[in-house]
Amino acid sequence: MFGIYLKRELSRRKKAALVIAMGLALGIALVITVNSVSAGMNQAQDKVLKSLYGLGTDMTVTKAQSAPKAGSSQGPSFKFGATSSSSSSQSSDRVNTQGGQALASSLVTKVGAQKGVSAAVGALTLNVTKVDGSFTQGKAKSSTTSGSSGSSQQGGPGGGSGGGTSTGQPQVQGGGANFNVNSYSVAGIDVTNQTLGPLSTSKITTGKTFTTTQTNAKVAVVSKSYAKSKKYKVGSTFKISGTKFTVIGIATPNSSESTIDVYLPLKQAQTLGDSKNKVTTIYVKATDSKQIATVKSTIQKNISGTTVTTSADLASTVSGSLSTASNLATSVGKWLSIAVLIAAFLVAALLTSSAVSRRVREFGTLKALGWPSRKVTRQVVGESMVNGLIGGGLGIALGLAAAYTVTAISPKLTAQLGSTSGGGGGMGGGPGGGQGGPGQQATSNTLEIALNAPVSLTTIALAVGLAVTGGLIAGAMGGWRASRMRPADALRSVS
Repeated sequence: MFGIYLKRELSRRKKAALVIAMGLALGIALVITVNSVSAGMNQAQDKVLKSLYGLGTDMTVTKAQSAPKAGSSQGPSFKFGATSSSSSSQSSDRVNTQGGQALASSLVTKVGAQKGVSAAVGALTLNVTKVDGSFTQGKAKSSTTSGSSGSSQQGGPGGGSGGGTSTGQPQVQGGGANFNVNSYSVAGIDVTNQTLGPLSTSKITTGKTFTTTQTNAKVAVVSKSYAKSKKYKVGSTFKISGTKFTVIGIATPNSSESTIDVYLPLKQAQTLGDSKNKVTTIYVKATDSKQIATVKSTIQKNISGTTVTTSADLASTVSGSLSTASNLATSVGKWLSIAVLIAAFLVAALLTSSAVSRRVREFGTLKALGWPSRKVTRQVVGESMVNGLIGGGLGIALGLAAAYTVTAISPKLTAQLGSTSGGGGGMGGGPGGGQGGPGQQATSNTLEIALNAPVSLTTIALAVGLAVTGGLIAGAMGGWRASRMRPADALRSVS
């Protein structure tokens, strides 16, 4: 009886049911769209942070660079030997640590032992400035001038007459220096655990990566862009401070251009940087992603003088259109969704209540025939629930269409990475006036991210829940009004 009556009443009032369903559908569709776009923003931000952090990395531990001592020189120094040859090619490398003050390698073990830490590895970042070129020796030439013969002067035996030429001061002509300056970044990584650290943000597309036995081998993995600029391929060799390294692999960044050009085993990097048993960054993975803030506090408490940076801290350094769009979706979008939902629920409730008012004769007659108030209320709530579910279905369809449109268009967002280094460590005024090493080069990285709008099952479940809620709210108001009607109301409305 309930189902037959429900079907008949909904069929008889198709327009009213459709208006109520469409009102709910628009509110639900907006919620789905905003949630999917917000999820896309989070994914885009994760891509940006992975280019800084590393896959699986939850936080990094660094130490701020100490202030230079008074009178100490922070500038680069290159020394070349003088030779007697007219042209001599010379080359010199300057290697310095980058990304903050060096930490003792023993701290990696200490950090890994903290409560809530799943894994910890150390890495050493270096900046190498290579100067090579040649000196050309100049030649001294003296100039001669013609003199007057009008006077004479006495010389040695036999005397000399004064006419002829006079010789001026010798002058150096030609010669000079022609040098090229090349600066690139080097990261020393723990080859026994490559799931954390700088290399984890890239995949080996040519050759192979390090093996666990190559902890002190003279081998290297280079980034794709650096290999292209230097025309390196697997098997190529190059030197850093006189040490020859062989390229065994070429790495391609997963999400963006990497700020690291060359990857070496950690021990080799420590030797090059004169930083035995030192690291500049400790990469940390937490056992529970929900306890990152607690783990951060534990590390800072137990290991004094260090700076712990989480993904939330890095997120605050991302600017550009990605940040603007993320803030818009998070604040304005969600508040707009809430406002539209409230409006949709109120409209549905008012329309249902108005429909009940127009059915006075119907409900009064039903009560006169013996229907209790609860049965009348159940009838109204049932109709409202069906309207809500129809609205939910339409809302999900509209929301999915909007999310698909955003994904198909894939609007481009830019993200500029702010300063994330633990204290500078940049090279102050290298040859050519350059400021900063790779850590500071990362501060000016501008990435372009394509926006997607993924719709999760959680969002679909939220939409269904909102549809049911809207139906219940509308049904509750309509049912309350219907339950207050008396059989006499039906008799008064009969003409």
